[in-house]
Amino acid sequence: MPDLQQALKKYWGYDSFRPMQERIIQSLMEGHDAAVIMPTGGGKSLCYQLPALVLGRTVLVVSPLIALMHDQVAQLADMGIPAAMLNSTQPAEEQRAVMRAAAQGAFRLLYLSPERLAREDTVSWLEKVPLALFAIDEAHCISEWGHEFRPEYRQLATLRQNFPDIPIAAFTASATRRVRHDILEQLRLRDPHKYIASFHRANLRYVVEECAGNSHRSACCRPRAHTPGRASSSTRPPSHWSKSWSISWATTIFPPSHTTARWRHPPAAAIRNAG
Repeated sequence: MPDLQQALKKYWGYDSFRPMQERIIQSLMEGHDAAVIMPTGGGKSLCYQLPALVLGRTVLVVSPLIALMHDQVAQLADMGIPAAMLNSTQPAEEQRAVMRAAAQGAFRLLYLSPERLAREDTVSWLEKVPLALFAIDEAHCISEWGHEFRPEYRQLATLRQNFPDIPIAAFTASATRRVRHDILEQLRLRDPHKYIASFHRANLRYVVEECAGNSHRSACCRPRAHTPGRASSSTRPPSHWSKSWSISWATTIFPPSHTTARWRHPPAAAIRNAG
C-alpha cells in the first residue's frame, strides 16, 4: 500500500486522518465499492481525491452542482493536483480539449454532471480514460425517498453495466435508512464496504427557542456562554403555525460579527439542512 500519510502531509498539510478516512481510502484503493455517509465538513472529498493522487489514475466525480465543480477544481489546482471539469457552460473547444487530455491520463480528478455522464458519446469517450473509480457525490439525489431527488441521477445505474470492472463509491451527508438502501440498489453496488460516520460535532450545537412576537431578535442575538462563533436565524411561521420560533446555532468556524443569516424554512427543515 502506498504511503498515504506522506501524500496527506504533502498535499493537504495534515498529520493525521479524520475518523474513518483512512479505512475508506484503503477500501477504494483495494478496488471495493463503498457507501459513505459522512457529515458536511467530515472530509468526504479527501476520501476520493487522495486515492486518485496515489494511484496515478483518474477518479471521475459525479457532482450535481457546477459551482461545486468550479470550487473543487480550483482548490485542487492550488494544491498542485491536476483536475478538470466538463459541463455545458464551457465553450465547445474547451470541452474537446478536456476530453483529449483526459483520454491521455492528464487528470487525477475529473468532474462531470450526471446528465453529461448519461450521454452515449460520453460513455464511449470514457472507455479511453484510465479510470480508477467513480465517486458519486450527493448520492442521496438518486433516491425518490430523499429530500433532493434528481431524476437524472437514476441514469447512473448504467455505470455498472457500462463499466463493470470500475469500483463505484457513493458519498452523502444526508441519507435515512431507506435512502441508503435505495443508493445501494440504484447504483448496483457489489458487496460495498459501508461507512457511517458520527454526526456529533463538538464545535456545533442547535438551539430552538419559542418566542413571542418580535422577541426573536433579542433571543437570537443575545450573548451565550461558550459560543466563540455562531450563526443565528429566525423564521416567520406560515399561517398554519400558531407560534413564532427562532433557531440559532453556534460553531467555532465563524466570527460572531459575520454570521447573521435568515432562513425561509420551518425549524425542522432548517435543522435538517443546516449540516
